[in-house]
Amino acid sequence: MSTTDSTLTSFIDIAADSDFSIHNLPYGIFSETKDAAGDKNRRAGIAIGEHVLDLSVLEAEGLLSLEGGPYFNQSTLNAFIDSGRDNWTQARTTIQTLLSSDTDTLRDNADLQKKALFKQADVTMHLPVQVPGFTDFYSSKEHATNVGTMFRDPNNALLPNWTEMPVGYNGRASTVIVSGTDIVRPSGQLKPSPDERPIFSACKRLDFELETAFVVGKGNHIGQPIAVDDAANHIFGMVLLNDWSARDIQKWEYVPLGPFNAKTFASEVSPWIVTMDALAPFKTACPTQEPKPLAYLNEKASDNSFDINLSVELLPENAETATVICETNFKYMYWSMAQQLTHHTITGCKVEVGDMMGSGTISGPTPDSYGSMLEIAWNATKPVTLKGGETRSFIEDGDTVIMKGYSEKDGIRVGFGEVRGKVLPALSFDFDK
Repeated sequence: MSTTDSTLTSFIDIAADSDFSIHNLPYGIFSETKDAAGDKNRRAGIAIGEHVLDLSVLEAEGLLSLEGGPYFNQSTLNAFIDSGRDNWTQARTTIQTLLSSDTDTLRDNADLQKKALFKQADVTMHLPVQVPGFTDFYSSKEHATNVGTMFRDPNNALLPNWTEMPVGYNGRASTVIVSGTDIVRPSGQLKPSPDERPIFSACKRLDFELETAFVVGKGNHIGQPIAVDDAANHIFGMVLLNDWSARDIQKWEYVPLGPFNAKTFASEVSPWIVTMDALAPFKTACPTQEPKPLAYLNEKASDNSFDINLSVELLPENAETATVICETNFKYMYWSMAQQLTHHTITGCKVEVGDMMGSGTISGPTPDSYGSMLEIAWNATKPVTLKGGETRSFIEDGDTVIMKGYSEKDGIRVGFGEVRGKVLPALSFDFDK
């Protein structure tokens, strides 16, 4: 059965604009919201239309038997992902067949459907993988140019190394969180005046960063880099990522070693991992890379990126509707995921199954496609007007930021759902006690 056949249909009613078509089948971890022991009853599912299909039920019924299993009555997807590509392929083919309108196994079994199908509205989603390590790259040329223009010489916006390597840094895996988790405004050292000592304060320039992240599906041995033309075999899938950023904390701390507390408080991801198999129909080319990358980064494949539409909405507290403040596309990314992974391991760095690697802020060529509030409001010099008349230069308490993403081509739609986070006020500190 072809996963790219646009005539393929499911017996489940799926809206034409649903992110979760039978061509998608993203993996996640869920529990039943009404279940008091929900946290103890986490298991794997896939999204299909407005439903979640419980893979642990299919496994228990003998309908989804994979080498080395069982895998799906677990609180993370790590073991399944680690089991390898043959199992990924078999699972996808089996699930797609079971959901097909031409297969009666699940279609005509009401009792099985009652056990295995849940409304998404009735479940709680959890972080889909245990994340051993988190890395964030800086791979959008438009974003890097905008930031360099703002804070350095516009004629030399990019630092000399930027076009030679995928620049990145190691973040904190411990604060990778799932969509729907509230964000407490961080506090730290700020330096409002260049002539005075820093102060301790709540962040005053809280920002989002529109990103995606890929999930490592196959690790490597320490001292053994991953070749760029083999890197795709080490990537399981992608999620949306809001890599929250405290711009004023970062401005003071980032010299000489880069972001620290400004980026460690929350990296928020969508709950569904969209597999690379599902995204295969949407392959496209990265922008032309000049100069030509060094040999270890020089890919043979020309279709090394993906056409993924991305957007950001901002919803103030008590507002009725959100305002779309950014629409962009993943295809603008200068460095590919394969190049990022290869560069990360070229010194012999070991990566592990479940590691997440952020793309870096994804900005396009026009102001309405910039992927951060820093750029959209141009460092607070051009505030954004929202529906209802409010304005924003950065994110305020009570605001909810919503990121969405999808690909669509030849009658096939594959989407990510959303990553959504609401900002709560900073904690109060009494250092005199």
